[in-house]
Amino acid sequence: MVAMREFIRDHSLSVVALGAFLVIWFGGQAWSGHRAFNEEQHAHGEPTVSFGEYLTRADFGEATFENWESEFLQMGVYVLLTAWLVQKGSAESKPAAGDPRLDADPREHRDDPEAPWPVRRGGWVLRIYEHSLSIAMLSLFVLAFAGHLVTGAHAFNAEQVAHGEPTVSLLGYLFRSQFWFQSLQNWQSEFLAVGTLVVLSVYLRQRGSPESKPVHAPHASTGAD
Repeated sequence: MVAMREFIRDHSLSVVALGAFLVIWFGGQAWSGHRAFNEEQHAHGEPTVSFGEYLTRADFGEATFENWESEFLQMGVYVLLTAWLVQKGSAESKPAAGDPRLDADPREHRDDPEAPWPVRRGGWVLRIYEHSLSIAMLSLFVLAFAGHLVTGAHAFNAEQVAHGEPTVSLLGYLFRSQFWFQSLQNWQSEFLAVGTLVVLSVYLRQRGSPESKPVHAPHASTGAD
């Protein structure tokens, strides 16, 4: 029990975040999506589906991947932008002169026994590892984008068939305005949220959060300054 309490304490941020994700995704989105889908089916005189069947339908996959896509894009691009760009006064930015801790060459720590294995290994392994966070996030974006495209095309074609209209290929759906409208309406909101956080963190505070500067810090204080 002690070990479990220590684990939850040490990983409480990820436990709560991922727990909330599962509850909202499966218990909220899936439940409400199933009801909304059946209501639309009933309105058009078409058969309804069970909850289990709904989870396997392209409609549920499309709604899921459409949102995951924008989240992973936002975080991947944000990781890259914060490596190169600065915002004076923002807790989300490193100082304009750089941060010695963040900009340090990991090759100088090759002999550190506590350094991650790729740092001690060096070479091409380290070259990949020193960009691994953005690579991972953008790779997840590509996978979610592909998932959105495939499930979106299936859902679109199912609706076309139901109305006696011609279907489209995967490539054909990629170039439809409907697909890009779904993607871009989410992308713009993600970057709005990021930009808002960057600017508000210059002037506003949240005591105890690493996403905020200390409450007593001057507005011009940037990052860890």
